[in-house]
Amino acid sequence: MAGKLTTAQGTGILLVTANVGSLFEDTVQSHKPHFLAVHCQEVGGKNYAASMSHVDSFVKELLSSDAMKEYSRARVYLDENYKSQEHFTALGSFYFIHESLKNIQQFDFKAKKYRKVVGKETCSETLESTPSLEKEKFPQDYFPECKWSRKGFIRTRWALPDCCFDLVNIHLFHDASNLVAWEKSPSVYSGTRQKALGYVLDRITDQRFERVPYFVFGDFNFRLDSKQVIETLCSTATMQTVRTTDTNEVDKLIFRESDNDRKVVLQLEKKLFSYVNQDVFRENNGTSLLEYDKELSVFKDRLHELEISFPPSYPYSEDSSQGKQYMNTRCPAWCDRILMSSSARDLVSKPENEEKSLLYDNIGANVCMGDHKPVFLSFRITAGAGKRNANKHKCCVVQ
Repeated sequence: MAGKLTTAQGTGILLVTANVGSLFEDTVQSHKPHFLAVHCQEVGGKNYAASMSHVDSFVKELLSSDAMKEYSRARVYLDENYKSQEHFTALGSFYFIHESLKNIQQFDFKAKKYRKVVGKETCSETLESTPSLEKEKFPQDYFPECKWSRKGFIRTRWALPDCCFDLVNIHLFHDASNLVAWEKSPSVYSGTRQKALGYVLDRITDQRFERVPYFVFGDFNFRLDSKQVIETLCSTATMQTVRTTDTNEVDKLIFRESDNDRKVVLQLEKKLFSYVNQDVFRENNGTSLLEYDKELSVFKDRLHELEISFPPSYPYSEDSSQGKQYMNTRCPAWCDRILMSSSARDLVSKPENEEKSLLYDNIGANVCMGDHKPVFLSFRITAGAGKRNANKHKCCVVQ
């Protein structure tokens, strides 16, 4: 990458999670990727029934914008059919190919062969029967606490002259209650996400198709280990338990300093996480708390990630004047991630003579981008990278 479009030096790739806006366009202009992939979750927003009508016009404007004019081919997949509760995931996958990138193909999962990518296409109806992708919604029994979940994944497969790879858009289950998440370590929600992610990895590496390198990115909803991080943040505080009068269930937990006039350090409720000093999540990008980010460790042999050097990506204030402020709803965490298989990691190169050719960061650090900060990975696939691994990944050499 590094602003260059010389395919002889490799193919520039940019992977982005979540929001698409003006800062996204600035990021594209800065890195000038050959291949750009954007994975969105909650297409249409939380009130999708009222907002979905605006999505199509937004996509048309994006495809015709000045920032994207050099991208002569595009594929956009939008799961907009919210009336189909059995299948609706609210996922959106956008793929843009620069005019300088020749001979790119996309896999047809029905015909089991690659097809040349020509022109720009948008698909939003019956994604279940669209041959160029696989889409699944997680079974309801994966998250019985939620009456209707939109969580699931979309998978596409792409072939460049040198290699091929899967791109998986994913949205895993959230923490429904801070109080439940606090009860034990690891939390019950962590186990639910582990089950769902394991299902996805098994699905994309099963025997139906030849295995290829894969990148999985989106909203994993990974959280810090609540019990351990709270015990650390409130190590010198005393805890007060407040229960409801009718059911005697725990309604809130209040942690107070033992002295200093019993100042409240943390107040915890089902949807409240009010900590006295938010700076702890921002100082040095909050990396002192990464020791409590443990959910990925279960998949250490299957998934890899570049070093995190940005603050927790969720939950940011949606007040346009509070771009760096977290909401007091959840403990800040790195929910939005870009992960890869071992073979995909082998494809990612970092030329010694090119600064910032490999970059894993967020977008809009100081600007309101919604409750999630988009995360991106910019890298170059070195020419011939897949051919060197041809025996290991046979379909990386595509005719």
